[in-house]
Amino acid sequence: MNLASSIDHTLLKATATSADIRQLCAEAREHRFYAVCVNPVFIPLCRAELAGSEVKVATVCGFPLGAVSSEQKAVEARLSAEAGADEVDMVIHVGAALENDWDAVQADVNAVRRAIPDRVLKVIIETCYLSDEQKRGATEAAVRGGADFVKTSTGFGTGGATVEDVRLMAEVIAGRAKIKAAGGVRTPADADAMIAAGATRLGTSGGVGLVSGTQNMQGY
Repeated sequence: MNLASSIDHTLLKATATSADIRQLCAEAREHRFYAVCVNPVFIPLCRAELAGSEVKVATVCGFPLGAVSSEQKAVEARLSAEAGADEVDMVIHVGAALENDWDAVQADVNAVRRAIPDRVLKVIIETCYLSDEQKRGATEAAVRGGADFVKTSTGFGTGGATVEDVRLMAEVIAGRAKIKAAGGVRTPADADAMIAAGATRLGTSGGVGLVSGTQNMQGY
């Protein structure tokens, strides 16, 4: 797998400016990353900056806590799709997962799935807060709810992706969806390990460092 083509080049900081997003898009064009991942307010700017390129625009939904209603997430996702997002990374209701309420997690995912039937849906289960059994339950609920990808982390929690979590998710998914590893992918060795474990997409703010070998990158 070409590393650059697996990267969602990510900037989700509250302090991101239009200039920062333009730089993100320029880097994505130059290195031919798969997508940029930005907060919804920047979708139109990314569409303009990436016009004529193959780089996709991904955005987030219910981010970073997942603690809004399913209806709110569905509306947010629909509006993001209408603004030009190709992909949406939603956060599950983490509290429901901690209560092992898998019906609620599945319904939450499915509400967003129905709102954007023709867009790629990535479902963030925020593995750092869950036990292994809860990771299994959340992964299964996400797949049943209609996820195209199950994603490890927001990058805003207490920890990011681990090889062990990617392996666990791959075992549960069994080919029914794909996996995005995000948070803590800092070196080419990290990236290779995540891909070997089953990830096909990597979320990182340090994509340039990964593909250039400079490895001067931040945690997401």
